[in-house]
Amino acid sequence: MRTGELGFQITAAIVGGLFAGAALGAAPYTISQRDREFRPREVIIKRGETLRFVNDDGELLHHAYLSADSFDFDTGDQQPGSQVDVVFSVPGDYTVLCGIHPKMKLGVHVTK
Repeated sequence: MRTGELGFQITAAIVGGLFAGAALGAAPYTISQRDREFRPREVIIKRGETLRFVNDDGELLHHAYLSADSFDFDTGDQQPGSQVDVVFSVPGDYTVLCGIHPKMKLGVHVTK
């Protein structure tokens, strides 16, 4: 291998690593809580990605939570305008609920 080829391969590896790192630091997926609904109602994400739960209701509290054998979280009561980030670290199919509005449901499919 010539020196020029090695330099190109190293540069390609660094640039590839930067792009992979940018993908890992991707912005969270926003889940709006408004009118007693999660919007969207279903989402597919990869393991390690983040959902940002935003209370977009002017006067209503929300309280998103998930309780499963392999993964759980609880945002606590969310005031209007507040947001909470949740990293989904375990693949699987989950249903997120609102502790205040029992008809609110969000389907989350986390892939490997």
